[in-house]
Amino acid sequence: MCSTIMLNYYTYLNEDSAKWVCFVHGAGGSSSIWFRQVRFFKKEFNVLVIDLRGHGKSKPSINDTFNDEYTFNAITEDILEVLDYLKIKKAHFIGISLGTILIRNLAEQKPELVESMVLAGAILKLNIRSQILMRIGNIFKSVVPYMMLYKLFAFIIMPKKNHKQSRILFVNEAKKLYQKEFIRWFKLTAEINPLLKFFRVKDIKIPTLYIMGEQDYLFLPSIKRVVNRHIKSTLYIINNCGHIVNVEQPDRFNSKTIGFLNSLSPRNF
Repeated sequence: MCSTIMLNYYTYLNEDSAKWVCFVHGAGGSSSIWFRQVRFFKKEFNVLVIDLRGHGKSKPSINDTFNDEYTFNAITEDILEVLDYLKIKKAHFIGISLGTILIRNLAEQKPELVESMVLAGAILKLNIRSQILMRIGNIFKSVVPYMMLYKLFAFIIMPKKNHKQSRILFVNEAKKLYQKEFIRWFKLTAEINPLLKFFRVKDIKIPTLYIMGEQDYLFLPSIKRVVNRHIKSTLYIINNCGHIVNVEQPDRFNSKTIGFLNSLSPRNF
């Protein structure tokens, strides 16, 4: 952990590997959602897990270390600052949900830093239902307690019985946010359509593995269409699984992801 830069982070070093894996969580989560991954990945890679601004132990409301600019570019710069501080020249990036947008944005800005991307529960398009959900949230975000909204969103995105563990985890993490931080992040997510359209159109040609749950009905259809057009992208669908695949099906997620990374650099040197 480090307190001399804006984001809180944790590193797990592997003396036998020169390769880095960087984990990026989604809105309302924290670095702790990767606990089922870290203990396996650190056996083969150097691992970096980050708390995004306002999440986990990165709390701008208390420390006032961030400016008031909440944009995808500004939050991407937060991540780049950590990489620069640690002198990481290249890494595999693994993200979940909103974190996949940040990774894709980072790859657009600094492609030389990105060896590959694993985008789980990826968001590349908001369908009509999710756009209506965002509009409703935007109307009531300042008057309705944010946890009420967050619980509603979590249930709509992860509605099935087998999604319950993911819902509970993310709701518990979201409780650590402040209303002000939630509003900032929610405003950010309500303004992503132009960025997502750009990502769908442009093939960045970096090796990319999308890992999606079969029951991720809000986001899976658009990922299928994009993978058919982007030449270095592949899709792995996990049956009987919702949006937060690394929590619901950690063994399959870990096995598929590590296999993908090792296929790009077999001995991690």
